[in-house]
Amino acid sequence: MCRLFSITSTTALSPIKAIEALDMMKEGHDGSGVGLFLSDLDGAFSRFRELPILSGIFTRSGMRRLEEYMSAQGFVPRYQLMLETHGEPPPGTPAREVYLIQAFEPPPEWNILSADMQERNLTQVRLQLRHMGEARKDMVVFSFWPDVIMIKEVGDPMDIGTYLGLDREELYARRIMAQGRQNTNYGINLYACHPFFIQGISTMTNGENTAFVPIKEYLSRQGVVGYEGYQSDSEVFTHILHFTLRELGLGIEFYKHVITPLQDMDMLDHPDRDLLNSLKQACRRLIIDGPNCVIGCLPDKTMFMVQDSKKLRPGIVGGRSGLYAFSSEVCGLDAVIPERDKAKDFQPMHLDTAIVSPECKEVRICRQTQPLPRPH
Repeated sequence: MCRLFSITSTTALSPIKAIEALDMMKEGHDGSGVGLFLSDLDGAFSRFRELPILSGIFTRSGMRRLEEYMSAQGFVPRYQLMLETHGEPPPGTPAREVYLIQAFEPPPEWNILSADMQERNLTQVRLQLRHMGEARKDMVVFSFWPDVIMIKEVGDPMDIGTYLGLDREELYARRIMAQGRQNTNYGINLYACHPFFIQGISTMTNGENTAFVPIKEYLSRQGVVGYEGYQSDSEVFTHILHFTLRELGLGIEFYKHVITPLQDMDMLDHPDRDLLNSLKQACRRLIIDGPNCVIGCLPDKTMFMVQDSKKLRPGIVGGRSGLYAFSSEVCGLDAVIPERDKAKDFQPMHLDTAIVSPECKEVRICRQTQPLPRPH
């Protein structure tokens, strides 16, 4: 079983904070891996907020191929951080050559492109690098997007945090998501490690999705750049969220109506019955099966948590003004925000979406039985 922890804060924090929370929940995960999503960055990368940042792991030969490819595409490197390792790799962690985080300036001809086309191009570059790396086993690319850093590795989360020196100011961020556990259902593959990412959207999941195959097949046929890979059954949650926000033009309040729609009888008295019925029919192939607890971050830095209808995976949200966290277990919250009013902690149930906006003032609860905002 996985354990999840995310922080949303008005003040930049070290990713070690989230790893400490995972360590407190260690009895609930097997220590086989860690994945980090960092956004709303502070430190040196905040100076390059508009530039795409490449995150990945490379061999020396892979670095040379990366440099040749990016130069040929017209990208100019602007800032580079290579994570220096400390001591020998932790037990179970492979010896790597380069952990790279690098900001690039896109080709000047991109300036005339629409925002949608620029985002599509960034996704295509990431996918091309991934395919190149998979062919020669010399690159693993997690993200290529403005104001986003992703780090993933096999091994105990706290050991990895120390080994990679993750408590450094270049990695401080206001939105942090962390997951503890590699994909141990199948072979170890860093692309199967949560969180998953596409175009500013990231999610991580504790659970299993037995409807994975039909959902994967449906998404793969939509012609959307980036709907591929699927080394984990949980990656489809990220892509369904992207489909909801970007392809359907709906808000986060609609996400649960796509993945876990109301039963027909429960929909009869809903004020948006006709809309919800149409959405349910149109997105029937995206209905999930669980149990699953999903935590995510949106492009506008909003964070959320949802449960599926089975509600068999733990999840809780709590905090104080300026600092909130989403956690698999209450001890994770206690580790990072011990001074909060615990009476206000909230455990989302199967109809709830718990939402914290970037201002971090409160937890907003959206229930599927409530009226919906009108689509854009």
